[in-house]
Amino acid sequence: MAKIILWMAAWLALNVQAGEVGVAVAANFTAPMQKIVQVFEQETGYKAVLSFGSTGNLYAQIKNGAPFQVLLAADEETPLKLEKEGLAQAGSRFTYATGKLVLWSKQPGLVDDKGDILRSGNFQRIALANPKLAPYGAAAVEALAQLGLWPALQPKVVQGDNIAQTYQFVATENAQLGFVALSQVMVDGKLAQGSAWVVPATLHAPLAQSAVLLGKGSDNPAAVALLRFLRSDRAKAIIRSFGYDC
Repeated sequence: MAKIILWMAAWLALNVQAGEVGVAVAANFTAPMQKIVQVFEQETGYKAVLSFGSTGNLYAQIKNGAPFQVLLAADEETPLKLEKEGLAQAGSRFTYATGKLVLWSKQPGLVDDKGDILRSGNFQRIALANPKLAPYGAAAVEALAQLGLWPALQPKVVQGDNIAQTYQFVATENAQLGFVALSQVMVDGKLAQGSAWVVPATLHAPLAQSAVLLGKGSDNPAAVALLRFLRSDRAKAIIRSFGYDC
């Protein structure tokens, strides 16, 4: 009897594991992905285990053998690189969302609708994500450079490891304003609080975000199902509700 119980426990553990997918998700996509996964799990019965971070850090973890099976990056380059390195399944890559960069402050009225506060310099600190690790941070630096403001504002920069930490700097007012993802400050199509300026897309490279099936997920039906669900009308409606294009 004891052997039967142990065998049944092992069988159950294997099946639960088989019904799960480990997903590495760019930090800017935290809120929409949490909502998408709720619907995905209800509709499919599969379970998604989410890990959030900067795209650069997630890439490093995957290179070092982290057991992720799907990657939702904040750029197109990282999934392509993983394909070329043999760590992702060729042909599985697609753009699931195109993000928008926003200059945001928790204080109402501080950020004007043209971003002129950047030229005035009437603030002590401005937050942005590490441009070496986070595509939204790179976009912020590019936008400031295009505006001719990067050299002057660089001494005021507070740098987050990823866009989630950058958001926290502004939300706690350790920085008066900062560059974050529109999805982080948008609820049901409206600005949740404070003041913001959506940075024109012409000031930085497109924030096209790609998903890819990693090598560890190639034989996992849950991983394949999640990527298929991301392309569904149901998922796209959620993605758009957070200010992304898709």
